[in-house]
Amino acid sequence: MAKWTPQHEAPEPLEGPVVATVVGGTILWFVLFLVQLPFYGWFDDRGWAGWVWTCLAGAGLGLIGIWYVRGRDVAIKRAQAAQAAEPTDAHRDTP
Repeated sequence: MAKWTPQHEAPEPLEGPVVATVVGGTILWFVLFLVQLPFYGWFDDRGWAGWVWTCLAGAGLGLIGIWYVRGRDVAIKRAQAAQAAEPTDAHRDTP
């Protein structure tokens, strides 16, 4: 069996509003939890109580995700600022 090798370069990663996306997803998971909470007895009677707790777990993991992507965003911006502040070879004063 031949080893698979890519035929072309991988595209650049698509950067978008990552923080807003994760915040929106976290809010959605929490709202789903709150909507299902009054019907917990109905879910429990049918053995589907895990759906309620899945939504709560999604909201909790989303909070960790928010912390992570905010830190990542700050690190990316800090690296870009440091790179922009570095003088290039063409602009350096040579003695």
